[in-house]
Amino acid sequence: MATERTRAGQAPGRKSRVLLVDDHPIVREGLARVIDGEADLAVCGTAVNARQALAAVEATAPDIAIVDVSLDGSHGIELVRELKARHPGLNVLMLSMHDESLYAERALRAGAKGYLMKREPPQKLLQAIRGVVAGGLCFSEAVTASVLEHVAGTKRGAALLPMDKLSDRELQILELIGLGRTTRQIAEELHVSVKTVQAHREHLKEKLQLDGATALARFAVNWVESERPGTPSSNRD
Repeated sequence: MATERTRAGQAPGRKSRVLLVDDHPIVREGLARVIDGEADLAVCGTAVNARQALAAVEATAPDIAIVDVSLDGSHGIELVRELKARHPGLNVLMLSMHDESLYAERALRAGAKGYLMKREPPQKLLQAIRGVVAGGLCFSEAVTASVLEHVAGTKRGAALLPMDKLSDRELQILELIGLGRTTRQIAEELHVSVKTVQAHREHLKEKLQLDGATALARFAVNWVESERPGTPSSNRD
C-alpha cells in the first residue's frame, strides 16, 4: 500500500526544510521565527551570499530556498539560475523589497517558483512557502499576464519602459552605482574587469537616455532611494 502523503508530497509529520538567503541579520532572524513557529516548517540553514547559499544547499538539502534579490556581493536572480542549474528540483521563492514589476518576471525566467514583497504579512509568506513546496506557483495576476503576453508574442518591445530593457546584470550595476560604489569597486565585487563595468555603464546611459556619468549617478541614487527607503547613497565615481 502506498504511504499516505500530505499536500506537499511528503510523509505525514515531516517538516518542509527551508533555507533562508538574505544578507540582513534582522530579516533572517525574523523570517526564522515566523517559519519555525509552524508545525510543518523548519529553517534548515541560512546564507548571506551566493557562495554560502550553494554550500548550504549541498549541506542541508532544503525543500525550498527563500532568496532575496539583493545579496552581499552577488545578485539573487543570478543565484537562482545557478541553483536551478545545479539542483533542478529545488524550489525557490524570491522575497524582496523591490517591486514585482521590475524583478518578478525576471525571477520566473530564472527558475523561481514565486515572488513575494517583504511588506506582505507573515501569513502570506507561509501560504507562499507551502504552495511552492506543494508544486505550485506564487506570482501575481499582473506578472502571470505579462509572461503570457510574451509567450503569445503580443507584448510589444516599443511599449516597454526603459528599466524593462535593462539586463539583469545592468540592473545589478545600476543598483551598485546608486549605493555609492565606484567602477573599480563594482568590478571587484562582481569579479569582472573595469572595462566590462565601463561598458555596462555606457549601455545604461544609452538605454536610460542619460547624458553623462553625473546624470547616471543621480538617476541610480534616486532609484535606489525609491526602491530601498532609508538606504544611504554617496556615489564617489
